[in-house]
Amino acid sequence: MKFIVHRAPHWQQHQGVGILMQRVLLAMLPIVIADTWFMGPGILLNLAFACVVCSLLEALMLRMRARPLAPFLLDGSAIVTAVLIGLALPPLTPWWVTATACLFAMVFAKHVYGGLGYNLFNPAMAGYVVVLISFPEHLSSWPLPDSSQSIAAISSYFLSGTLPGIADIDGISAATPLDSIRIQLGQMRTMSEITAAPPFGWFGGHGWTWINLAALAGGLWLLHKGTIRWHIPVAMLATLAGLQLLLFAYDPATHASPWIALFSGGTMLGAFFVATDPVTAATSERGRLVYGAGIGALTFAIRQWGAYPDGIAFAVLIMNMTTPLIDRYTLPRVYGHRRRP
Repeated sequence: MKFIVHRAPHWQQHQGVGILMQRVLLAMLPIVIADTWFMGPGILLNLAFACVVCSLLEALMLRMRARPLAPFLLDGSAIVTAVLIGLALPPLTPWWVTATACLFAMVFAKHVYGGLGYNLFNPAMAGYVVVLISFPEHLSSWPLPDSSQSIAAISSYFLSGTLPGIADIDGISAATPLDSIRIQLGQMRTMSEITAAPPFGWFGGHGWTWINLAALAGGLWLLHKGTIRWHIPVAMLATLAGLQLLLFAYDPATHASPWIALFSGGTMLGAFFVATDPVTAATSERGRLVYGAGIGALTFAIRQWGAYPDGIAFAVLIMNMTTPLIDRYTLPRVYGHRRRP
């Protein structure tokens, strides 16, 4: 009998980085469509500019590190980072804010650590947090859902940070649902009074619910294709909803329902497209559950008691720092060896 002998590895993964990134980009397409429909076409200008800047910075850093350009530029990782940054920023964002986020993401959060596969922090969230802290005024200018925005107004704000004529950004922007809840609860209003206002929809704010549903649909498709695993998003969403349910059950007049927590802000985008980053997340199945639960708990704490209404980006970056520790104590024991001390 003749046996066929091959050298290791005996099992090969047919999904390269490029294929995985293409699937992630395809899964984010419904989010882009929903964002454009409800928040205006400014999101498209922001996304296009972020893609150009991230690609140029990727090429520059590869050249400085004497690495080949084609394999890394064509794998799609820079575009995924750019799209995540563009979706995290308000549609009306000046170019220098977007450029700063891209610069910090690609240079300091990615290539300083050695490039794709070596970065400790999620590049998109690192860049977003830098501009969130540095440019709070611009990062709070979210347009009203379904508000009409002319091309002239979008271009003027993108280039100069101001609207043409005497128009004021406050006239076409408003607080996000999570920020609105925080502000109005501080004014001693009840949740029933807050959610009765027109900006609020079925679960979260009008428009934001559909954007989160689009992210949920894209995330479920990634799960179906095997691009991501279920452990992190399920652990994150279950922890966030469970903790929110405890407060809601204790006092529904002063605490939002779990549905608002799940379908407002960037919850679904963070659960399926940010927290599941294979480079910065935990590797074992138990580790992913701990990692996802940590993000959910930190998001809940920041939303409830922190200075920022959403908090997902901060939660992800904090849990990125704990990934080596989580991996150390959750990796499966090798047969025949003792557990690590």
